[in-house]
This record gives sequence, structure tokens and C-alpha cells, in this order.
Amino acid sequence: MAEHSWQALVLAAGRGPDDPMARAYAITHKAGLMLAGKPMLLHVVEALRHSPGIAGITVVIENEALLNAILGPDRGDVAFAPAMASAPASAMAAMRTLAYPVLITTGDHALLTPAMIACVLEQAERNEADVGVALATAETITEHWPETRRTYFALGPDRVSGCNLFAIRHPRGLKLLDRWQYLEGVRKKPWRLVAAFGMKPLWLFLTGRINLDRAFRLVGQRLGLTIRPILMPFAEAAMDVDKPSDKDLAEQILLARATADVDADQHESDPLSPPAPNR
Repeated sequence: MAEHSWQALVLAAGRGPDDPMARAYAITHKAGLMLAGKPMLLHVVEALRHSPGIAGITVVIENEALLNAILGPDRGDVAFAPAMASAPASAMAAMRTLAYPVLITTGDHALLTPAMIACVLEQAERNEADVGVALATAETITEHWPETRRTYFALGPDRVSGCNLFAIRHPRGLKLLDRWQYLEGVRKKPWRLVAAFGMKPLWLFLTGRINLDRAFRLVGQRLGLTIRPILMPFAEAAMDVDKPSDKDLAEQILLARATADVDADQHESDPLSPPAPNR
């Protein structure tokens, strides 16, 4: 993977006064929710900053003053893009100002890490598809975090959950974002998602004769582009922060990571100390 070749686009616009997280924690904007001592959005920005493949970061949010308020002195060279009426519309508007390839993620992906980002970019470049969509299997997620509740999409033997990571390598990928405007409203209704791409995928889905790779191939054919699934080995890649229980678990994971980093630093500075325990 070439270093510093991807632009990162972070979709961080809120849902207004009805945002359940903003209401639950009495804050003005979900992206400013504090997790392990930092605003949630800053966790995302820092993961991108520490990723060698990322050349620049743009955040979509309601206004630039809000971005400054949330990131403060940590904003640095993070660029601002205004939010549109929906997440897909925001992504399409912002991407018209960016050079390809582009990695799209979200402002509530607080558990994002450079390792996850590297995995997506490497696989996206290897498969050379117009669009790569990161997914985690139910087995991967429940093996590590059985208590978390995710929305799974079943395709034949495959049960997967989205990871809010999309690798767009070509302007043709905007066709998928355009379709996303409809899909956003039915994303938790599998048969309607499949039906949006024609009767053949719907029939194969209803008869249990479609798997993950075939589903993506049919969607790509329908839209005139190549789309490939990217299966992530990281359970946390599919764990965003949408509800209070998500916040509690995310904070637990972030604090455990910070402790592990401190232990590793201490061991590195004192090679005679016992090794840090695996977590």
C-alpha cells in the first residue's frame, strides 16, 4: 500500500435535538460525547492521523464552529465540509471536492484503529474494485464481545454486520452513494435492501441461494461498477456508538487499550521487567 495516498472523509453530522445520545448525556452534539477523556470524534481523527495510508482528513458536520468546538486545539489540518440533508448527500457533496481514492467512515466509530484502516486500504487496493465495503462476521463479533447487540444481515450461510468503512477508489463509486440515499431508510429490512437491486437478487435471497460474494457481484452489475466485501478480523470494527450501552462498552475497551499501551511502554523502557499480559 502506498503511503499517504488516501483521503479520509468522516461523516459526523448529528440528528438534531432528537439524537438519542445527545439527549441521554445532555450534550449539544453526539460527536462531542466524551469517551475515555476525549471527544468521540477526536478518537476517529487520531486513528486516521496515525495511519500511514491517509493523506488528509475531512469532517462533514453542521458548521465549522462546531468542528472547532469539538476538536479544539487538536483540529490541526482537519478540513471542514458542510452537512447536507442526509449522510449519503453529505458524502457525495464532499467527495466532489476530494481526490481519489477516498476512505469514508463515521464520527461515532470511536473504536477505529490504524490496524483496521490499514486492513481496509490494503484489501481495497489488492482487489482493485471501485468500492470496498468493510464487514465483520457474526462469529468474529460474538467470539470477542458476545454482550454487544449488532444488526446482522444474512446472505445464505453468511451473517455480517457493517463496519462503517467504505473504500471508494473510483468516481463510479458515487453511484453506490446515490443508491444509499434510498437504502438508508430500509437498512434494517434485508429483503427491501436486496429488492432495491432487482428481482433476481431478491428471488435468490428469498430462496437462500445467494451468498456474500454473489450478492456484491449482482449489486455491482446492477449499478455498473465493481463492489467487493472486505471481511474484517476485528470485532470492534463493527461496534459504533449509537446507544448508552455502546458508550459503556466502548469506554471499557478504550481504557483497556490505554492501560495496555502504558504497560507496553514501561516494558520497552525496562527490558528486565516482566512482559505485559495479553488482553
